[in-house]
Amino acid sequence: MKRKIVSVLMCATMTAALFAGCGGGGDTQASGDAAKTDDTAKTDDAASDDAADDAAADDAAGDDAAADNAGGSDGAITIGFAQVGHESDWRTASTKSCQDVFSAENGYDLQFVDCDNDSAAQIEAVRGFIQQAVDYIIIDPIVSTGWDTVLTECEDAGIPVIIIDRTIDDSDKYVSWVGSNFKTEGLAAGEWLKAYAENKGISEINALVIEGSTGASATIGRTEGFKEIADANGWTIVDSQSGDFTEAGGQEVMESYIKSYEGKFNVVICQNDNEAFGAMTAMKNAGIEYGVGKDVILVSFDACTAGLEKVMSGDINADFECNPLAAPDVEKVIKQLQAGETPEKEVYMTEHWYVNEDVLSSITVNGEEQALTVVTQEIIDAQY
Repeated sequence: MKRKIVSVLMCATMTAALFAGCGGGGDTQASGDAAKTDDTAKTDDAASDDAADDAAADDAAGDDAAADNAGGSDGAITIGFAQVGHESDWRTASTKSCQDVFSAENGYDLQFVDCDNDSAAQIEAVRGFIQQAVDYIIIDPIVSTGWDTVLTECEDAGIPVIIIDRTIDDSDKYVSWVGSNFKTEGLAAGEWLKAYAENKGISEINALVIEGSTGASATIGRTEGFKEIADANGWTIVDSQSGDFTEAGGQEVMESYIKSYEGKFNVVICQNDNEAFGAMTAMKNAGIEYGVGKDVILVSFDACTAGLEKVMSGDINADFECNPLAAPDVEKVIKQLQAGETPEKEVYMTEHWYVNEDVLSSITVNGEEQALTVVTQEIIDAQY
């Protein structure tokens, strides 16, 4: 805009010089001076008009930019997602669900952080989202405690928080939690084992448990649920240790169990499929037969595609689903908030209990009859 004004003024100066060079007598000079004065005034007026037009255009562009930046680039809803990590097939499916739903094509700007099972890093990721002034924060908490301070910071910043999968025990400063009832999963595994043992004429249960990550709500709930049924039926839980929800962890713990308890157990409970895969490797290497019709009953949780394949092959007797596809339900919560509505505090995912054998049609959990689903290829093809 400054260059335009300078250019106009230069033209005016050149015009004045031209008139001065062409002048002869006094009258001609006076006439030229009058013309120069009139043209310069017109030029200055034009320059002022151009400057005003440019300023108005700049103001309009600034208003457009402010509108575009509201809620993110191109008006997108910005979301920060602090994920546990990438330790299992379940976790991978959970991450993909959020990335698919909260895509740019769907009107979102997703800021994703893989916290790699580091709870301190997860807290800092949430603080980073606060600094970015995102519209919403999604957290899958690595551990269930230590959250009140940072959730208070989110609340003070006016950023709604949605918790998925695992739960938070020491704060209620979040809008909604979307996930599974982990204790119900543990109860279901226990009730199935009770009914299955009775059907097969197995009178004694000696179980080894490979737990998930220490302090995770999924670990706590599944452990409590299964132990409740075990205690009620006089079963022996020979040992219970953490495999950290990983295949390597499951194999390591199972190898240790075999050294200490070989011949002293007939059930292995793995708190996710990846741990079950590791336990299978350890038992196979030790020459221990597991699965349908074998020496050791193998029970798992999550029911990922690879897990259901092992159920159908008979390597895993039963697999209790923990649905990782929370993102569609989370989006419903966000849309309710956008509309000024109040969402439910707890949103439970739909889940199924999968088995290999068609010997039981249902089990009773918390006084409610729940169906058992025999795994088929069609079910596997439709799974995550």
